[in-house]
Amino acid sequence: MTEIASALDVALTEHSAPELSLTHNAENLDAEITNEVNPKKTKKIIRRKRRPARPQVDPSTVKSEPPPQTGTIFNIWFNKWSGGDREDKYLSQTHAVGRCNVALDSGYTRADRTPGSYFCLFFARGLCPKGHECEYLHRLPGIHDHFTNIDVFGRDKHSDYRDDMGGVGSFMRQNRTLYVGRIHVTDDIEEIVARHFAEWGDVERTRVLTGRGVGFVTYANESNAQFAKEAMAHQSLDHEEILNVRWATMDPNPQAQKREAHRIEEQAAEAVRRALPDDFVRELEGHDPEAKKRKKIESGFGLTGYEAPDDIYYAQTKAFEKQPSGFPALDPAHDRKLIEPPSPSQVETSPERTTGIGILSTSTLTALKGYSAGVERPNIVVERSLVGYGSDSD
Repeated sequence: MTEIASALDVALTEHSAPELSLTHNAENLDAEITNEVNPKKTKKIIRRKRRPARPQVDPSTVKSEPPPQTGTIFNIWFNKWSGGDREDKYLSQTHAVGRCNVALDSGYTRADRTPGSYFCLFFARGLCPKGHECEYLHRLPGIHDHFTNIDVFGRDKHSDYRDDMGGVGSFMRQNRTLYVGRIHVTDDIEEIVARHFAEWGDVERTRVLTGRGVGFVTYANESNAQFAKEAMAHQSLDHEEILNVRWATMDPNPQAQKREAHRIEEQAAEAVRRALPDDFVRELEGHDPEAKKRKKIESGFGLTGYEAPDDIYYAQTKAFEKQPSGFPALDPAHDRKLIEPPSPSQVETSPERTTGIGILSTSTLTALKGYSAGVERPNIVVERSLVGYGSDSD
């Protein structure tokens, strides 16, 4: 009997083994299908390290020499030369020693750790030997790199331009246009000027006067114009000319002045938009239809068909916000008295009008009015002289 029972157990085990294996395979297949349908999402963050700024010249070749004489008189009070408002035309014909290559020379420096740092003047000229150890920024200015009464290099502006329109510039006017002289004129000179000056920022407009060999380059940002003025000073284009880069005077064209005023208004509006919340800006500009409907309902103050003006609506809303209990319940009858003029039946006659004013009664005042109406006044013409001018004879 024992042998028969063991034989039956073995047979049952062999019979159920395929079923167990099938069940196990089905579970594995379901798990694989679930993983394919709902794969695990992994977010891979790639952090690219910023490269350090490279030295533009060999530090061993830099010589510490006193700055050149830029004027005729040395002012000991301000510790600088004065009287040299116009550059020497012979000195300005010397080619620049170096030139900045933004694609290769830009990188992070010590100034990136400090917000509001200035840009390196020697980097713009291609002569900075410090590289990543420089205390100034080694990159192009952006739209947010704007300083007041100083340029991007940290130099103070003046109230007026120099005689030759050189130097730092003036804080009385936002100048984004550069004057470029000594251009070697060719057939494709406008494309050449636009290509060289586009290295230093977004160029808005380029104009070249081929008859005079001069051009005008307008940048979208004033900071880029300041950087380009120093970067292209005494440089060359595709030929061996030496450029004369200065600040441009104000354009006398009325259309250009109107365009500049409109651009300044748009710039101020954009600054206000960035300072305010997005929903509030959409409501002010009328891009939110729900805000329009809400304002129309709230500005009625419970009166059907009435919509208060904007100044009254905002003043009333501000008054409601100042109350600690929130918005009080509106009284249509009270608001109607504030908005609509009273009817003649609602006008109450004051006691002063019935009894008179002062010691005179109402009947006395009526009699005096009738007497004054019945008396005809003669038309008397009074001749007036020009007092104090002595012009009566004229």
